[in-house]
Amino acid sequence: MIGKIKKGSGFKGCVNYVLGKEQAALLHAEGVLAESNRDIIRSFILQAGMNPDLKKPVGHIALSYSPVDAPKLTDGKMIQLAQEYMREMKITDTQYIIVRHQDREHPHVHIVFNRIDNNGKTISDRNDMYRNEQVCKKLKAKHGLYFAKGKEHVKQHRLREPDKSKYEIYNTVKNEIGESRNWQQLQTRLAEKGIGIHFKYRGQTGEVQGISFSKGEYTFKGSEIDRSFSFSKLDKCFGDVGLNTTESNRQTISAPVQELSQTPGKADSPLLAGLGGLFSTPSSPADDTPDNLGERKRKKKKRHLKL
Repeated sequence: MIGKIKKGSGFKGCVNYVLGKEQAALLHAEGVLAESNRDIIRSFILQAGMNPDLKKPVGHIALSYSPVDAPKLTDGKMIQLAQEYMREMKITDTQYIIVRHQDREHPHVHIVFNRIDNNGKTISDRNDMYRNEQVCKKLKAKHGLYFAKGKEHVKQHRLREPDKSKYEIYNTVKNEIGESRNWQQLQTRLAEKGIGIHFKYRGQTGEVQGISFSKGEYTFKGSEIDRSFSFSKLDKCFGDVGLNTTESNRQTISAPVQELSQTPGKADSPLLAGLGGLFSTPSSPADDTPDNLGERKRKKKKRHLKL
């Protein structure tokens, strides 16, 4: 079960869209005259006139379910789930319609509701994206609906923006981090594929406290793409070469840096195990560390003094 929420300014376009699809079925209507599309639209507009200051009175929610749940999702069940979802989201005491579409293989309904309730008050949309996610999880668990096992099961060829770019970033980072030995290499590899890395610093210090990725016109925080893509978790994948040091991190990213040897046994770390080996990398020959380079310089200096 996935809910997508949108808000708009015109009821006419939204109502005609959800009811204009081939085989669209009006399952339930509340507080509106439902003889025709025109009657529904007029009913919505009349009530919205109680609060003309609200620029976007149209609420539009698409509730989609896995094809696995199709046998149990009768029209009656779809109405029940939609109404329960609305109550959990505090969308109550207002006009709405529930319309079922058959144009996709996965069962889904569209809810169009008036953000001006029956008393002329505005239905709050505060934190609605976060609440939507929590409510969907709650209803899936309560009604025994299918839980997807991961992003790999999403039909990415059917995604639209910005989800399309988000999944492209996810797949690319997942593949390239296993081939990169430090942040600079990862940055270079991703740049070749049109993906940028952006670090957020704490105040004027060089301490990195966040990361985001961009592709085209879209930018996402690492944790928005996947929980394992937060800066702290990705940084641990590079062991001692990570940016969680006291040196200037800005300089580390913008200029060439000495590649340090990977931490022994990195592929067996709890983080990598938790990610199912997602970031596991083959071991590589150890390069000169700063300590080794310093020792060589001291020996060279002593030989020069003896001469």
